[in-house]
Amino acid sequence: MNDLTVTRQTFDEVMVPVFSPAPFVPDRGLGSRVWDTQGRDYIDFAGGIAVTALGHGHPELLKVLHEQGSKLWHIGNGYTNEPVLRLAKRLVSLTFADRAFFANSGAEANEAALKLARRVAVDRHGEQKAEIISFTQSFHGRTLFTVSVGGQPKYSEGFGPVPGGITHLPYNDIAAARKAIGAQTCAVIVEPIQGEGGVIPADPAFLKALREACDQHDALLIFDEVQTGVGRSGYFYAYQDTGVTPDILTTAKALGNGFPIGAMLTTHELAAHFKLGVHGTTYGGNPLASAIAEKVVELVSDPKVLEGVRSRSETLKGHLAKLNARLGLFTEVRGKGLLIGAELNDRFRGRAKDFVTAAGQHGVIMLMAGPDVLRFVPSLIMPLDDMAEGFARLEKAFGELVGANAQAASR
Repeated sequence: MNDLTVTRQTFDEVMVPVFSPAPFVPDRGLGSRVWDTQGRDYIDFAGGIAVTALGHGHPELLKVLHEQGSKLWHIGNGYTNEPVLRLAKRLVSLTFADRAFFANSGAEANEAALKLARRVAVDRHGEQKAEIISFTQSFHGRTLFTVSVGGQPKYSEGFGPVPGGITHLPYNDIAAARKAIGAQTCAVIVEPIQGEGGVIPADPAFLKALREACDQHDALLIFDEVQTGVGRSGYFYAYQDTGVTPDILTTAKALGNGFPIGAMLTTHELAAHFKLGVHGTTYGGNPLASAIAEKVVELVSDPKVLEGVRSRSETLKGHLAKLNARLGLFTEVRGKGLLIGAELNDRFRGRAKDFVTAAGQHGVIMLMAGPDVLRFVPSLIMPLDDMAEGFARLEKAFGELVGANAQAASR
């Protein structure tokens, strides 16, 4: 194979077709801007799906990457390393947790959390206490276990028998939760803000009711903060603004700013049930990922950065309000921090993908959260000028889409 020239078409020729990438191929990024292989620039409102919380090419992260990369990349779980121990100490000092387990992704972090909950229940109460309660429209990963726990059946259908003992309830429905959580429940897993399900924040009273029901029935409360964690909500972890403390918390996405790493955080007492050899990972907690994540945690946990997230949130919502006033697109704008969802009105229901495509054509990278919601998850330190430029481009993109829609309707 001498010719290694590649284009977007190469994807269709050599890749398993589980994705449908944009027609352009991103090549490099700096801050909140990305350039494709043709040299065209884009404003990045997607952040690699809420991952690049400190933007692209952050100088302090590049420094750590080079320093640790020249020392030790990987050593295996028969040994520990200094970067992973420093990272664990930072995360423990910033949260309710006493112990950390590191993996490579949010799915793996959730897999570990669910396995730990089941193991605790078996050890303490016996095999019959195995039910896991989750919520409709939730998303917890793509392993067979996590996709079964997730509340979107389209992701688990067609793979044969799925793990049993899983119950799905309506999100934010306190009465349903109180009725369902009982002696058979070993854990309740919940996103403090449903991300993939449409950017839907949990009612604080709902989370409080879950905590009370779990305490009453000796069940564990798991917060999936894979998307909401590491500053995304304007707090280092979203639970810290809810008045509710979970027993287990999972985190990934922004933790490595794009370098793959995930973690499960929990207490001394619960961690003790994961005895030697009960769970494991080859790459999890490797020195290179851990060194980068430690610097991310150091930078994002700065109160000034978190305050900046909250102020940028208001600025972004203001841009959306102006856009909506001009074009009449949204029924609701919701979310916290820089996890914002804009729900399309009836005229454009089911057409979120069209808006994402139009944005790309006008130099903006963005996301959807289901067919009806546009999702904004930019860098937590996005320059305000870049944000304004991004919305100027979106006004042109969406204006054309609205105009084309009106023309089609008049025919």
